[in-house]
Amino acid sequence: MARHVTVAARQRSLGRGFAPKRQTLCIALATLAIIGMGMGMGLVPSARAASPTIYAPGHGIAVNNPLKYPQGYKHFDYVNPNAPKGGKLVLGAQGTFNSFNTVAAKGTPPGSLGLIYNTLMTTGTEGPLVGYGMLAKKITLSPDRKTMVFALHENARWHDGQPLTAHDVEYSFNLLIAPTSTPLWASYYHEVESVKATKTHEVTVTFANGDNAELPIIIGQFPIFPKHKWEKRDATKTFLDVPLGSGPYKLKSFEAGRFLVYERVQDYWGINHPTEVGMNNFDEVKYDYYKDANVIIESFKAGAIDLRVENISSKWATAYNIDARERGDLILKEFVHQRTQGMQGFAYNTRKAIFQESTVREALSYAFDFEWSNKTLFYGQYMRSNSYFSNSELASKGLPSPAELAILNPLRAMLPPRVFAEEYKAPRTEPGSLRANLRTANKLLDDAGWKLGPDNIRTKNGEKLSFEILLVQQAFERIVLPFSRNLERIGVKTTVRVIDVPSYIERLSAFDYDMIVTSFPQSESPGNEQNEFFGSASANTPRSRNVVGIANPAVDAVIDTLNRVATRDELITAVHALDRVLLWNFYLIPQWHANYDRYAYWNRFGIPDKQPQSGASFITWWVDPVKEKNLVR
Repeated sequence: MARHVTVAARQRSLGRGFAPKRQTLCIALATLAIIGMGMGMGLVPSARAASPTIYAPGHGIAVNNPLKYPQGYKHFDYVNPNAPKGGKLVLGAQGTFNSFNTVAAKGTPPGSLGLIYNTLMTTGTEGPLVGYGMLAKKITLSPDRKTMVFALHENARWHDGQPLTAHDVEYSFNLLIAPTSTPLWASYYHEVESVKATKTHEVTVTFANGDNAELPIIIGQFPIFPKHKWEKRDATKTFLDVPLGSGPYKLKSFEAGRFLVYERVQDYWGINHPTEVGMNNFDEVKYDYYKDANVIIESFKAGAIDLRVENISSKWATAYNIDARERGDLILKEFVHQRTQGMQGFAYNTRKAIFQESTVREALSYAFDFEWSNKTLFYGQYMRSNSYFSNSELASKGLPSPAELAILNPLRAMLPPRVFAEEYKAPRTEPGSLRANLRTANKLLDDAGWKLGPDNIRTKNGEKLSFEILLVQQAFERIVLPFSRNLERIGVKTTVRVIDVPSYIERLSAFDYDMIVTSFPQSESPGNEQNEFFGSASANTPRSRNVVGIANPAVDAVIDTLNRVATRDELITAVHALDRVLLWNFYLIPQWHANYDRYAYWNRFGIPDKQPQSGASFITWWVDPVKEKNLVR
């Protein structure tokens, strides 16, 4: 099933350097990731029952529930339709960029480029499996769900004034799924047979079958590029020519690796489109690039940056206590959200021989003392994650239900027995109980044949239990070093290494690491992207997001079932089953999550009273002239 577009998660999974504009500002503040996708092996028959109800009244499309906004709606309800335009927003981004080619498998494009591009559809926030026409003014789905027709707005224009047509859409799709492009797109749309320009402003999409309820939603989410520009260049190579778009912003100026300035398009064709009203209110959006997150914070406090999304709890608790906060010029606010938090953890590279035994992977999890870390390092701001779908109804609990067993029982011979007998709980360290956890870890390692040598490092078959924990964020050292010390107490030798973003990206691309800290962002309706995260076909695909290297037929089978469900209840059941299989294989050591976003910003913005349920979206904010006048930085 399609994933609901959240403030960040969905768009991080859609393409290298590209994120549809609704989420772009948040993306550039996130850590860069390499992403890819694979396909499930389909070992379990489809769990499909009756076809889900699809609502396609023309202006949008939804599965299982009617669209919240009717034909003729004026705007989304979490915007201020009268928000004034003007002013400048400056953001800090960590890392670098060296290309504007978001299609090629090489190069590092900026995540903010989504500001300049449009897509066929966009979303509201009422729930999963919803799409509203953007470039498409009318959407028609055939009764058998094998054919979809998009009628495009005739007034859609590229920034050079040329019309945006169905030929651009067809060209863009074929460009993205080409063998020379980053592999995500071809896998993501592997059930799409064709995208054809049947008229100048009409696109016809043909699906391989009609039983994937996700496809009619996600087919509207790929970026549309100008054919008349792209067909003149080699799309396999990096470039830094100013790219041409059709969206609300265009690139005004840049210096590779240092900054980008986007300016609002004054004659933007879609300015009065209901999906755009109240959005994109800043005349300029600038991204300043920094190598170090601490420097970004200091620049923010000095007034050089307007807004920061803070992901480090200690920084949130201590780094912003300056006079400007006391007098109300600097605001720290936690925006509660209802989006699925997915899973973050210490991920094993199971391609490495020492991590191929699940007993070893389980044993090492007992050395991570979350309770101590939360109290001492995080100021009690987090809760432990016990699911790959934390903070949602998709998280597995208790023992498998009869419906889950119908999926799991045919795979019983391939699954750990505890999938059926126990509810997964990450090891908990009560006060004074770390020693008990380490004794458990020692016993598991002993049972697996890893014995302590005279140098106090465990060895099996002549190989030492020693590995490197690779980091890209300096701030994570304070979390990893205590974990590393605990590992040494059970005879596991570790080194902790922090490297720069480009080097980190290259090593992830080549699967050249032992253990990393990673996350698997999820949505309210998981689907095809689970192959990208956990499918066998992506395990050895360069630049895949299957960073763990999972190549498990049982996992593939459950993912295949998940992608063939018909109803929301069936989806929840299949996700619960997948969650259990992943957890009990100990592919990572779960870390933590929170149900709010931390925003630090200078008090110069107007903010809508209502925020999307998926989380704060500051592209709906604007510069408040009164606050701007009274602000002291």
